[in-house]
Amino acid sequence: MEDLAADFRRDGACVVRGLLTPDEVAVLARAVDAHMAEALRAVSVARGVDPAGLALVAFGGAGPLHACALAEALGMPAVIVPARAGVFSAVGLLAAPEQVDQVRSWPAPLDHAGLDAVRAELAAECSAELLRHRIGTDSAPQITTGVDCRYAGQSHELTVDSVADFHDHHARRNGYARPGDPVEVIAIRARAASPSPIAVTDLPAPERSAVTGPAVIAEADCTTWVPPGWHAEPGAAGALVLRRVGEP
Repeated sequence: MEDLAADFRRDGACVVRGLLTPDEVAVLARAVDAHMAEALRAVSVARGVDPAGLALVAFGGAGPLHACALAEALGMPAVIVPARAGVFSAVGLLAAPEQVDQVRSWPAPLDHAGLDAVRAELAAECSAELLRHRIGTDSAPQITTGVDCRYAGQSHELTVDSVADFHDHHARRNGYARPGDPVEVIAIRARAASPSPIAVTDLPAPERSAVTGPAVIAEADCTTWVPPGWHAEPGAAGALVLRRVGEP
């Protein structure tokens, strides 16, 4: 398998030229699936999240080709292929809010006096900057603020709503907390955002119908593989929802 993968990396056109048999292509596909499954475990199981209760969202031109195999590897019950999956990032840019973010370092990590005043000042600066440059809606900006916190000696911070929230957030993210230890504030963050004038539902969506695997669903921007034992049916907002046959 390693030799085949090396050949494929050296010359991506080898499949088109017929240098790999269908069985060899299948071996490469399984190798890619295994690598992607490990990446998913790193952001779920390794962080204490059981993927068995979650659905896998597949996007990108080729993402839906691998999605069911990845869901099976992690015991996930469903796959969601959103409308316009192949241009999902571009759709996100169109429909994303206009926003301004600012960060200000906090010079005295253990001295929290005056934090609220600086947060309000930074929020006002973000709002004014957004109002000067935005091109979309005239509605009032939505303002959020937070603080980057850590325990003394840590090399990374977590952004939380307030210093009081840090211990609980640390426990959820890292599996433990040290409520008796002081919390350092490293920076203050503020964001001003206004909704985009374009909603995702304003954009055209493909017409989708129910399919039972094995089947290939070829669309203008992506291709979805429905393996044997899986069923796909249209869902909300133009999405395609894939589940194992017999599962609710």
